[in-house]
Amino acid sequence: MNLRKWFFLFWTALLIGAVGSLITGLTMMLLNGEKTNGIADLMLYLLILFGSGIMISVYSQMGFFAYLILNYMGKGVFPKRGWQIVQIILTVLALLDVMFLRLFVGEGREPISDIVLGLIILASAIVTAYVKVKQTNISALVPTLFFMIAVTAVETIGVLRIDSNAATIFIVVPLLMCNAYQMLILHKLVDSSADQAVTGKVEQA
Repeated sequence: MNLRKWFFLFWTALLIGAVGSLITGLTMMLLNGEKTNGIADLMLYLLILFGSGIMISVYSQMGFFAYLILNYMGKGVFPKRGWQIVQIILTVLALLDVMFLRLFVGEGREPISDIVLGLIILASAIVTAYVKVKQTNISALVPTLFFMIAVTAVETIGVLRIDSNAATIFIVVPLLMCNAYQMLILHKLVDSSADQAVTGKVEQA
């Protein structure tokens, strides 16, 4: 395993999370017409955004490695076709959960925000899956959609409980950015590890 590349993934994901949080936070501040009281207050706000982005990135990476373990176990328990079907079912259920669950369990709640959130996650998943398939092959379609929708849905459970659209946007945007980056670079890490293993066997022979 090429640890250098995995460390590169870790630090790059941290940076993406921090930048995504900064962009999201500043954009929301400008759209809401909020102002800071001087340079010191602005710098403190930027520092909070930066730190929050790093925490979101770490949370995203925890979900990513949990997915890798789940995917490994799924391939061991189910046949290849069966595991794909399971991922498709879980993906659809997770998307419906995000879009409609709180509508049925909450009284008087407007469903539009959850529907929009589900559509944003779906659109991000489709774009990421398209790029992933172009980089690799069609077999990456289902795993990418599963990770970008089902895993992201699980990762957003905490913020959905807050029931704040602003908090949801602030968490979901950098989270999607980190998740998309990790999924798009995964095959390069795996290919690199596989190439090193093959090279080692050739050298030993």
